[in-house]
Amino acid sequence: MDFEFSTANLALQARVRDFMQRLVLPSNRDWHRWADEGEYPLDVIDPIKAQAKAAGLWNMFLPGLRDNEPGLRLTNLEYAPLAEIMGRIPWASEVFNCSAPDSGNIELLHLFATPEQDRRWLRPLLDGEIRSCFAMSEPDVASSDATNLQTSIARDGCDYVVNGRKWFITGAAHPRCELAIVMGVSDDSPTADPHRRHSLLLVPMDAPGLQIVRNIPIVQHRSIEGHNELLFRNVRVPASNLLGEEGAGFALAQARLGPGRVHHCMRSIGQCELALELLCDRALERKAFGSPLSGFANLREWIAHSRIEIDQARLLVLHAAWLMDRHGNAAARTEVSAIKVVAAQLQTRVLDRAMQVFGAMGLSPDTPLAYLWTWGRAMRLLDGPDEVHLGVVARRELAQARGRRGVTADYLVPPPPAHG
Repeated sequence: MDFEFSTANLALQARVRDFMQRLVLPSNRDWHRWADEGEYPLDVIDPIKAQAKAAGLWNMFLPGLRDNEPGLRLTNLEYAPLAEIMGRIPWASEVFNCSAPDSGNIELLHLFATPEQDRRWLRPLLDGEIRSCFAMSEPDVASSDATNLQTSIARDGCDYVVNGRKWFITGAAHPRCELAIVMGVSDDSPTADPHRRHSLLLVPMDAPGLQIVRNIPIVQHRSIEGHNELLFRNVRVPASNLLGEEGAGFALAQARLGPGRVHHCMRSIGQCELALELLCDRALERKAFGSPLSGFANLREWIAHSRIEIDQARLLVLHAAWLMDRHGNAAARTEVSAIKVVAAQLQTRVLDRAMQVFGAMGLSPDTPLAYLWTWGRAMRLLDGPDEVHLGVVARRELAQARGRRGVTADYLVPPPPAHG
């Protein structure tokens, strides 16, 4: 395997980095000013978004774009370093039409949408005209096991009727969010296959009976685009809004998560790189007890460990992306679980060190560190908790061990025979 980027990809990285430096970073203060006042900063984002689209820095995350769809058709491995660059400013991905949850939803629609669904939802998403959310997690069940989900999707003549409650639904409060992809139970028979009971339904956000109950803070941080609780009371949509086949919701939801986790992990690595840069700058400029902080042995160890751990994580994510490109998403399932654990735990470790070096300022909104730590902590639960992903990795190891039972016996050195 070769992770050396092509000349064309290195040039694209330089273009994205330059765009971030010239247009996104200088607007960061204004973005936060609008967000702090409780208004989504469309006036900040929209002009930059138009320039990114005009520059062709658009829909870079989806390899399988068709000829009539706007985007660069990059592989997962080619897109990975771009996600890292964008990740340094959390809102930047929206500028390039590469933000979650839209990226995963676009991939689902791209694979399974009917021509009418393509026209109504996919094309506006690809053009950056609307936003979307993915409504899966529920408050009353352990959503880490998606077979537990209880929201009902019941057929009623030419319609489906949705009843249930979802929460921590990212992006539902965005002013341009027009679509929720809802996962629910379409077959409530007690004898149904637990992995064939659920379906995905395309629900307009303005459908009667759909209510945004609240925007839930994460570790006391309230996101402007929302991590929302949604209530569905007899929400009726046409049966033509079914995505894919009835009963295929579990498989579709799993297929959606692979590339998205690579994107999340590379954005996380970009944020860890930023935190390490801030940590080092602070260590060089700040003095304590008459010496620069950079002279303290424990702090130098933090810097070294952070560098080593970031580079290790990046290589692991690039390997997962490479494997997906070569052998498909399913072949990289275990590797994707591994990077999900590694990136989330990396972010909390590196950000914690940086916050410690900044002291009280690191806990305040005067630096991005507190928010980035919060998001790292949330990532240990989002898209499945660490424990579920560790279980995936362990199951493969144990399966391989069962297949080679006895092979390690020759490595055991028995004690010498006793002499009588």
